[in-house]
Amino acid sequence: MVVDQLRETELDRLFQALADSTRRDIVRRVTAGEYSVSGLASLYAMSFAAVQKHVAVLERASLVSKKKRGREQIVRGDHGGLQRARRLLDEYEQIWRQRAARMAGILAEG
Repeated sequence: MVVDQLRETELDRLFQALADSTRRDIVRRVTAGEYSVSGLASLYAMSFAAVQKHVAVLERASLVSKKKRGREQIVRGDHGGLQRARRLLDEYEQIWRQRAARMAGILAEG
């Protein structure tokens, strides 16, 4: 299971990164195409520095990667990190579905 393979700090970084709506939107955008940090900053009602911090949180969670192109920092989705996050969330969904099924079975017996 992916859950068992990730350290607590990695899980914390992932869920912290996904807990913010701006960061989720950035992930959505950069999985469709790459953006410069300044290009992302122009899309939100916040400072360049604030967007840069959001990108740093996503990068620490391995959801995005940055590379320098000239004077710009280009942000793109990190396919491996996004796949790991998807598998993790799928596993949590499976755990909760199994628990719900067991509860339904117990209720049906009673």
